[in-house]
Amino acid sequence: MMPLDILSGLEQMDVDLLLAMNRWHTVWADEFMRLFSEKWVWVPLYMSLVYVVARNLRWKAAALCVAALALTIILTDQTCATFIRPWVCRLRPTNLQNPLSQLIVMVDGNRGGIYSFPSCHAANTWALAVFFIFLFRNAPLSWFMACWALVTCYSRSYMGLHYPGDLLAGGLVGTAIAFLCYRLFVRLASASVISTEGRIALSPRKEAKQLFLPVAVGLLTILSILIYSLVRPV
Repeated sequence: MMPLDILSGLEQMDVDLLLAMNRWHTVWADEFMRLFSEKWVWVPLYMSLVYVVARNLRWKAAALCVAALALTIILTDQTCATFIRPWVCRLRPTNLQNPLSQLIVMVDGNRGGIYSFPSCHAANTWALAVFFIFLFRNAPLSWFMACWALVTCYSRSYMGLHYPGDLLAGGLVGTAIAFLCYRLFVRLASASVISTEGRIALSPRKEAKQLFLPVAVGLLTILSILIYSLVRPV
């Protein structure tokens, strides 16, 4: 099979998967996915993550960690939005110039921007998730962050704003940048906060504290979104 045939087949698979994810709609799910995709909804989660960083790292390491997190998000967002998107120029599924837009079910009339590849939502959420997965190596927190990123990605295709391929590419970009920024953070952190095994000494007992808080805040936020989506007036 020729390379062009392979690319054409992958693109068609991407379109078919998008349409499959976009066809199932209910009123409550539309609102749930719309809110889940909103960045401001997750401010309490972000604040709880910053809190556990401050709670578990010495202040110099905590400041470096927050700076590394900020750098991770900035690099991820700009890599996708400023460099890759204008180069690839893949029209968003909901863009009126895209023939596929006639088949897309939109949520709340949202068409998004012009280009969709890669997804900044996917890149940013996976960057944040992967950074904390590497930072704390805590199973409940890691599972929650990964599931949170996955549902965020699903919400973007559910609303017809991204092809699954956009989400996969964004997730890979976010994961790569998060890993690099995490390694930079470890390298720059002073020797006083690094254990002999090369891992961050999170506390005097090297046991992270209160990592249940982001999970609890995140689950409470999801529950609030679900309840609001079910009971809000149509």
